[in-house]
Amino acid sequence: MNGFHDREKAFEARYLHDEELAFKIKIKRNRLFAAWAAALLGHEGQKAADYIDKIILIDLQNKKGETVLQTVIIHLKEAKVDMSEHRIQQEYEKCHELAHKAIMEKEEV
Repeated sequence: MNGFHDREKAFEARYLHDEELAFKIKIKRNRLFAAWAAALLGHEGQKAADYIDKIILIDLQNKKGETVLQTVIIHLKEAKVDMSEHRIQQEYEKCHELAHKAIMEKEEV
């Protein structure tokens, strides 16, 4: 029975570790994506930092129907930034890849 208990504890620890990594990747992705959007919107300094925080908070609050990607698309359209939704989504995915790489490299240390 001890072996089963040890495996169960190991599984729980692995699950928690994986969830923590996913959370870190998501936050890093959102920060990178929001910084990219802030630059397109012409935000600099504190205004850019506030915008990044606002975008990260949207994801953390997890309001129904409100996603980081959709929010940024709306903001860029409202600001009349000439860019397709497809191009914005590509940047979102690129930010995810960069975040994943950055977080996983820190894990290997």
